[in-house]
Amino acid sequence: MVVFVNVLYTIILTFSNHDEGADSREDCQPATLSPARTPFLCYTTNMERLNPLNDYLFLKLMGEEGDEEQCLAFLNAVLGSKNKTPVRLIKILENKTFTAEVIGERSSILDVRVETDAGEKINIEVQLKDLHNMERRTLMHWGREYTKGISAGDDYGELPRVITINIVNFDNIKLDDFHTCFHVWEDDHHNYLLTDALEIHFINMVKFRKLEIKDIKRNLLERWMTYFDVNTPEETLEEVIQMDSAIRKTHERLNFVSQDKEFLRNYHLREMAMSDWTTGVNTAFEKGFVKGREMAMSDWTTGVNTAIEKNRIEIAQNLLHKGMSVQFIQETTGLDRETIQSLE
Repeated sequence: MVVFVNVLYTIILTFSNHDEGADSREDCQPATLSPARTPFLCYTTNMERLNPLNDYLFLKLMGEEGDEEQCLAFLNAVLGSKNKTPVRLIKILENKTFTAEVIGERSSILDVRVETDAGEKINIEVQLKDLHNMERRTLMHWGREYTKGISAGDDYGELPRVITINIVNFDNIKLDDFHTCFHVWEDDHHNYLLTDALEIHFINMVKFRKLEIKDIKRNLLERWMTYFDVNTPEETLEEVIQMDSAIRKTHERLNFVSQDKEFLRNYHLREMAMSDWTTGVNTAFEKGFVKGREMAMSDWTTGVNTAIEKNRIEIAQNLLHKGMSVQFIQETTGLDRETIQSLE
């Protein structure tokens, strides 16, 4: 399936780019901005704006060598929102090289992983589809980072503090805040923290979009999420790009990578992989709904028949107590002679 999609997408690009002398930025539509501003905004081939929260694109913007400035700024916006100590320096731990087959596989993990100058490990995951297991999934990622690199006999004091940041596009935390943060606290003494080794953040785009007022001038996290939100109006997008140098660099990076046809192909593969997953879930749900309805009708029919049978037996017992003949009861209830005689 992935190979077929690769071939199909290559054919589409070939025909859409028939002019060999065309500008290599043909997939990025010019914006009406002054020369001092961001030169263009980028769109897909069907004129939809590139989504920074496509996890493959997010990895290209935040998780590769050279992305440290914008990644650090975003991390401090997240941590600062909860009054955490700012991070001074980071090192991006992985530069991942993905084949089209890996990118086209929905279960592939495209997280951003960094290490701070204090030895903390931070994992950033974008999850736009509700897999109904996000809390356990982030704990798994936390555990993977926490235990990575330690062997039997090593000093447990060498285990790092690990922070996971989850950007989600569905409601999984039943709280009103769009940004929530969790630690390990004692049940009865809520101010007693067992350890600061675990810190888990959720940033909910659904709740963020519902904010009546977004303070992009003073709230750094709201400014970043405004940039990441593909539904942000272009005028507002331009405003946040111009007011923040790290966001401007992120957007310049987006413009740069979007000129690469291989990147665009992988971007679309990732979008299609997630779309195929959604279709699969909806199909399974529909099949489950139909099957459930059939089972419910079957159970209802069985219940009615059981109630009728029980009622006939009760009538037969009453008639027997009144001295009626077996033949009369048989004709009245429809029960066979053996059943009636067993009630005597």
